[in-house]
Amino acid sequence: MSVIKEFKEFTIRGNVVDMAVGIIIGVAFGKIVSSLVNDVIMPPIGMLLGGVDFSELMITMKEAAGETPAVVLKYGVFINTIIDFVIVAFIIFLLVKGMNKLKKKEEAAPAPPPQPSREEQLLTEIRDVLKSR
Repeated sequence: MSVIKEFKEFTIRGNVVDMAVGIIIGVAFGKIVSSLVNDVIMPPIGMLLGGVDFSELMITMKEAAGETPAVVLKYGVFINTIIDFVIVAFIIFLLVKGMNKLKKKEEAAPAPPPQPSREEQLLTEIRDVLKSR
């Protein structure tokens, strides 16, 4: 089997396509969450803390010298990233919890007992007739 044929079979499988769609949606969702954190959540928090912009919080370890840029620890950006993660993790938790709840409802509904076959019905009728005599 040629490598191209194997690759074609690999990419056509449903799992690979599902995974690709999930990754694309996840990246788009990540952008939405980042915008939510940076543009909606952090400005009011910064205002409550006295006008602090978290993305600009940093510690300068070494000042810029000529063409050499300054060495800084951008801990404010790290705080924003942690908040992004917490929001995404919480939303995923809620989605998984909801899916598990739906699965439990499907599993909880017992299947109706199977109907007896025609032969069993006839035998039951014969038994009932013999008992009545």
